[in-house]
Amino acid sequence: MKIVVLMKQVPDTDEGLSLDLSTGLLERQNGELMPDEINERSLDVALSYKDSHKGTEVVVLSMGPDAAGKAVRKGLQVGADSAVHISDPALSGADALRTAAVLAAALNTMDFDIVIAGNESTDGSGGVVPAMISEILALPLLGAVHNVTITEDSVAAEREEDGRRTAVHAALPALVSVTERSAEPRFPNFKGILSAKRKTVTTLSLEDLPDIAASRCALLAVTKRPVRTGGVKIFDDGDAGLQLASFLASSQLI
Repeated sequence: MKIVVLMKQVPDTDEGLSLDLSTGLLERQNGELMPDEINERSLDVALSYKDSHKGTEVVVLSMGPDAAGKAVRKGLQVGADSAVHISDPALSGADALRTAAVLAAALNTMDFDIVIAGNESTDGSGGVVPAMISEILALPLLGAVHNVTITEDSVAAEREEDGRRTAVHAALPALVSVTERSAEPRFPNFKGILSAKRKTVTTLSLEDLPDIAASRCALLAVTKRPVRTGGVKIFDDGDAGLQLASFLASSQLI
């Protein structure tokens, strides 16, 4: 069994997030960067299976700048066997579709039985990348699930929505995205930190992914939100209703 776990490095959201107005990108250098917790839960799902199934290989796959190596290293420290890190300046500012296309291209170069991801990242919270990857690779998707059970040829899980619980399953290969109700993240111990130094990390650029064009991502222009101005005050001198109706009509709200 070979399991690939998608991992992302994100800013510490407790410190607040802001955009760089000159680039339109999220400012990542001002705060602490860390592996996304939802991906750490994804990794624990894979490692829990590995604990009881000898011969299982767990590979961490991450896309990001060189600084994202911190997330990769932690994945190795807690038990992953190897890692693949996609790093290319042309990927700066990649949107969800570009990210999914690059990750899918990398997965196309790897043999795997199952891909495990988080249902949505902490910084973007888009929640669409796993579904996009499954569509590109024509893989069945078990999205936003917990209580994942992996067998040699299938995967099953539970999805809870609107107070209802649904059992879902798929034959392998498949892609699974888990919620925060999944396994708790693991912490590296001293032995794991030492052994991680001997594990293989393969670094790829866009040139190593033949299905992806090495063009730079288009960035959106951003501006600072204008200061909120005071609204219109209506004083009731007996015609407040008429004033309110006139204001709503002039604003095309009625």
